[in-house]
Amino acid sequence: MSQMTQFSSPFMLGFDEIEQLLDRIGKSSNDGFPPYNIERIANEGEKEILRITLAVAGFTEDQLDISVEENQLFIRGRQKDDEPRNYLHRGIAARQFQRTFVLAAGIEIEGADLADGLLSIDLVRHEPERLIQSIKINSA
Repeated sequence: MSQMTQFSSPFMLGFDEIEQLLDRIGKSSNDGFPPYNIERIANEGEKEILRITLAVAGFTEDQLDISVEENQLFIRGRQKDDEPRNYLHRGIAARQFQRTFVLAAGIEIEGADLADGLLSIDLVRHEPERLIQSIKINSA
């Protein structure tokens, strides 16, 4: 028996990728670290600017990696203990993280900045051109 989903409508053709994307989002495990904000910065003419800001205190630029793979934005942080120390109390642990955001078609990364323990990534969405296409009907 085939599985019926919300994208099984005969009027929704070619939405298999969206269904797979939603499934991927549901399976991703984010433990809440690091905390983040997403804000709309401006709407300049034809582009919308979004900013993702992550609290990455203690991470240096070379311990952070930002990449886009198949319309997903991956932000990874890797910290290592430099040398063995004799802690009386350890409340700040070296840890790793991975945050994933799904990007819509047409979203591009404009840049990233690290300042005061905050990593900011600016995303730009260009307004798509309205395309009207006339289809010629062939007679047999």
